[in-house]
Amino acid sequence: MYNTSQHLLIGHIKRHTTIYVFTAILFLTGIVFGAILVNSMDFVQKQNLFFYLERFFTQQTNEGEVIGRQDIFIQSLLYHIKYLSFIILLALSMIGLPIIWIMIFMKGLVVGFSVGFMVNQLGGQGLLLSTISIAPQNLLIIPIYIIAGSVAMIFSIGLWQKLLLKHQYQEVWPPFIRLLITFAILIVCTALAALMEAYLSNTLLLEWIERYHG
Repeated sequence: MYNTSQHLLIGHIKRHTTIYVFTAILFLTGIVFGAILVNSMDFVQKQNLFFYLERFFTQQTNEGEVIGRQDIFIQSLLYHIKYLSFIILLALSMIGLPIIWIMIFMKGLVVGFSVGFMVNQLGGQGLLLSTISIAPQNLLIIPIYIIAGSVAMIFSIGLWQKLLLKHQYQEVWPPFIRLLITFAILIVCTALAALMEAYLSNTLLLEWIERYHG
């Protein structure tokens, strides 16, 4: 059973390698553009944004945790569930393929901008901050969204092929069921990422804030 599943997975990846590579490049391009966006901001914009970041650090230091770990977990998980659900709906709509590309690009852009801004403003401390507050959960989140975007693209392209090649009889339900199962697994994985964000990254962030503002 295990060997059969492994062979099916390897075969699936081999058949759709181009799509997975395209999605990964799209995400990485978003990261690069996010970093470039930081450098394109003028001094006043950076200072205004850094002011809000500093105020957040001060609140955390003076008032303790503004948001509880459980609340962070729930908010993070709900965000990922909504984002992934929207990707599914776009895949089912057939015309949502370009929007899926934009969503994957934007996920990369947010990561690139966040890391780039912290490093730009705080230097080595910013690199450390991004490592402890952004990196842990994103080690899971980045592969999850690359897989989600790729699977959604594969399903959407399959629907277009069925529509254009009407003379070829192909079942619609099996790919749809596989899509739902894949996204259910990805949502479970996002729960693990949300736990890391709430309990690991948040704890490390609070320790960094106490030292940085101590």
